Amino acid sequence: MNTQCTAQTVNKPDMQRRRNMKIIGFIASPRKEGNTAWIVNKILEGAKEKGAETRGWYFSALDIKPCRGCLGCHKGDDRGCVINDDMQKLYDALEHADALVLGSPTYMGQMSAQAKIFTDRLYAQYSPRFSPHFKERAAKKLVLVFNQGNPDSSLFQSYYDYTKNMFQLLGFDVTLQVVAGMRNEPAHERKDLHTALKDIGSSLVSGFSKSN
Repeated sequence: MNTQCTAQTVNKPDMQRRRNMKIIGFIASPRKEGNTAWIVNKILEGAKEKGAETRGWYFSALDIKPCRGCLGCHKGDDRGCVINDDMQKLYDALEHADALVLGSPTYMGQMSAQAKIFTDRLYAQYSPRFSPHFKERAAKKLVLVFNQGNPDSSLFQSYYDYTKNMFQLLGFDVTLQVVAGMRNEPAHERKDLHTALKDIGSSLVSGFSKSN
């Protein structure tokens, strides 16, 4: 009896230290049920099956205004963005998340307007390393996933690499994914994507478990 009690006492602190990974997805598309939404949600599904707590956010369902460039977010200590809209919910969600899955369609060879608005608004919380407002913090995982109609996944690689570097300057630990060929058939009909996308989500959780 005493041996069993001692073993339980030793294991209890280990159990208390363990927690589920928290992952949020942001669908930066004007379409709520398009390719981007399906891709992001499939990644979240893979993470959830591994025990992560997940939640998806849709730009199309939120009121997020463009950055005003007023710098009000950096006037005073911990001021934060002065725009009172739904981005405030995302600031809070990001603060408590271990990882972000950001999905965007590729429009005119770049991220969507919705993704750009979201990215610009991050300045209130994540200033780039070259900014006087940069604050060192633990790198948050970011899966940056683009989808494009053209089947050549390297067509916009220079822009994708630039965007990855930009998020790294904000302090994110970035994994870049490109899903090409969407003009031929929608993502949900691509059998090869079902497992591949879920594997991205599950690998996020596996990496988190090993480091915690």
